[in-house]
Amino acid sequence: MTEAIAVLGAGSWGTALAIQLARNDLDVRLWGHDAAHVQRLAELRENLDYLPGFELAANITPLDSLGAAVEGCSFVLIAIPSKGFRGLLQDLKPMVGNDVALFWASKGFEIDTGLLLHEVIEQELPGHRYGVISGPTFASEVARGMPAALACAGNDEATTEAFAERLRTQHFRVYTTPDIVGVELGGALKNVLAIAVGVADGLGFGANTRAALMTRGLAEIVRLGTSLPLFAPRGVKAPCSGTLRFHE
Repeated sequence: MTEAIAVLGAGSWGTALAIQLARNDLDVRLWGHDAAHVQRLAELRENLDYLPGFELAANITPLDSLGAAVEGCSFVLIAIPSKGFRGLLQDLKPMVGNDVALFWASKGFEIDTGLLLHEVIEQELPGHRYGVISGPTFASEVARGMPAALACAGNDEATTEAFAERLRTQHFRVYTTPDIVGVELGGALKNVLAIAVGVADGLGFGANTRAALMTRGLAEIVRLGTSLPLFAPRGVKAPCSGTLRFHE
């Protein structure tokens, strides 16, 4: 029987990740909250609204029922804006037991509380295995199958590696790490730098300005990251170094 995995969020990134997972012959359920949008996905086999030009493989099933999407899944991947993260977790509560691992590709902090998203999961769904994926990736390039790499961090080493393996292909590398905070911060704060670089480009500044923003911005991210307490996965007494590992 083919393993089922749910991708919650039928935007550009969720669709690209569903396409990537489908390359490993998984039964991928792509959930969206907008029934009309999901119906178009099912009929056209293409996400014309958010990721046009890429056909959905036969093993991707668009669904607008959250319960149907997660039923029988060992892994759930959330790919929605962070502002809706807690609300979706609350909807999931009666549908997923502690045997279901929750991963997310959402970036940012919770706006009202300033919490990182793993802290929101700890509040809403304590006891679950979970993790985050993030990296320098564009949805269209992932959907096209171009070479790419990202990091996958989780609170259980075996589960994190298992989820990473479901994403990996010959051209898509997934590095694993226990440093959840580092991956969450990097994913959120690099977007701030990207906006700053875009503003500098728009003002007509050159490569020197871009390089200065990126190098000094990276230094600020490092200072912020090292000022926060490191996340200690289950069974680890001392803080982790955050060293990335890749299974060849």
